[in-house]
Amino acid sequence: MRLLFLCLLAFASIFTASAQSPTTHFTTTGRIIRKALALDQLLAPDAQIEIVAAGIGHAEGPVWVPDSSMLLFTDAPTRTVYRWKATGGLSKFLEHTGYSGRMPYGKEPGSNGLALDGRGNLLICDHGDRRLASLPLAGKFGKRTLTDNFQGKRYNSPNDVVINPKTRHIYFTDPPYGLPQQALDNSRELPTGTVYRLAPNGKITQEINNLTTANGLAFSPDNRTLYVSQSDSLKPVIMAYDVRPNGQLSKGRVFFDMSQLERPRFKEVPDGLRTDRNGNVWASGFGGIVVVSAQGQHLGTIDTGEVVANCAFGDDGHTLYIASGSFLCRVKTLVSGF
Repeated sequence: MRLLFLCLLAFASIFTASAQSPTTHFTTTGRIIRKALALDQLLAPDAQIEIVAAGIGHAEGPVWVPDSSMLLFTDAPTRTVYRWKATGGLSKFLEHTGYSGRMPYGKEPGSNGLALDGRGNLLICDHGDRRLASLPLAGKFGKRTLTDNFQGKRYNSPNDVVINPKTRHIYFTDPPYGLPQQALDNSRELPTGTVYRLAPNGKITQEINNLTTANGLAFSPDNRTLYVSQSDSLKPVIMAYDVRPNGQLSKGRVFFDMSQLERPRFKEVPDGLRTDRNGNVWASGFGGIVVVSAQGQHLGTIDTGEVVANCAFGDDGHTLYIASGSFLCRVKTLVSGF
């Protein structure tokens, strides 16, 4: 009943408003669980989790676009990319995205992970079309395919993507979640635990192939470490890989084992993640957003009350937006996001 009330209240305050101001008061939800005093340096004692949008099928892939002061995020079940702005609320940015076929295709045929390439383009992981695409944020040009196969074999369903701003290498994961039968789908042509690298010259390399289900990606602030979450209930870990100057990844190490945490919702697995300027990792997983220090210590958890898929820092860098099931939430932070 409480969840239904929150949904109705969020609909009334968000979708019926024609415009919103930065001072709009939103419904709050969930709780912040503090495990270490160091969390007080990242989240104020009175920090609250706000619901800024509701009624989404499955919020994913948030990315902040600074020059437009907007957050973009995906809803793969409805093949929609949404836009959220403090002054305009929620609106559709792209429709019918992620799958260009006509026949029904799985439960999540649309786009998933998003990233900016630093050159005015939006990188998009398209589930149904099994590709990594690029879309100019300005101009009249549409999507173009960056890559849709490795050595002639089609990807499963590219899920998350990041770009190293120094080397311009693009990394993306390719689990089977967008396929109609997922890992058992007879159209699967490649392993499911892989991370690929797209070099500036267009060459594709398979950087990681020994994870069960590689999912979320995030760089450390110095771009020397790539964090990769494994969305496996039996081995829910965040891995860390050193990034060599040529873009290759070293042998990985376990950065944080999420199995040590309580798992309040059975569908929770490690998923999307981000880092802040101090090197702390903000990772979706058991209990919500799990905040981990650069040394691998669990500092606390932001529990929205729903399964969390991903997050992104936005505004002036001191707001963490959280893709949480049918909700888009946010919480103010004391540290700036990277």
